[in-house]
Amino acid sequence: MSLINTEVKAFNATAYQNGEFIELSEQNLKGTWSVVFFYPADFTFVCPTELGDLADHYAEFKKLGVEIYGVSTDTHFTHKAWHDTSDVIGKIQYPLIGDPTWTLSKNFDVLIETEGLADRGTFVIDPEGKIQIIEINAGGIGRDASELLRKVKAAQYVHAHPGEVCPAKWKEGEATLAPSIDLVGKI
Repeated sequence: MSLINTEVKAFNATAYQNGEFIELSEQNLKGTWSVVFFYPADFTFVCPTELGDLADHYAEFKKLGVEIYGVSTDTHFTHKAWHDTSDVIGKIQYPLIGDPTWTLSKNFDVLIETEGLADRGTFVIDPEGKIQIIEINAGGIGRDASELLRKVKAAQYVHAHPGEVCPAKWKEGEATLAPSIDLVGKI
């Protein structure tokens, strides 16, 4: 069953952010746009390139009212240790959630149970706490924060403009479509 348009399930977790451990729940994903960004593990290879890319684009996401949450099955203590020892991870300002109980990984259906790790899953959640975008990549394929930013803008546009949709490769400011019988067979 697809998780699209489903509400984020209940969870409680501890995250590391800006030198502190903070408690988070599904309530933090309501009232604003959120990106929940699962990755396999701290102290690995592709993961820091993705998390660093998100850190480089974090200000752009914040301008759109979007909070990013990085999640792995590591603990919040491991997130702190990685943050303190890696220049790339050290620039991260968004929360890094520890999921050692696999609650979030199971809730979002990204757990690789035989390995105790999460798939590379990206979830865009609207202010009502409903999942609007899902992307799952194989472990060796890194994601692109600028493409995620484009998708978030499209999701926000469609959310704010009922009756309009964003075509492929849509970018902010470009024409959208208003589905109707008149468009059938004309695109």
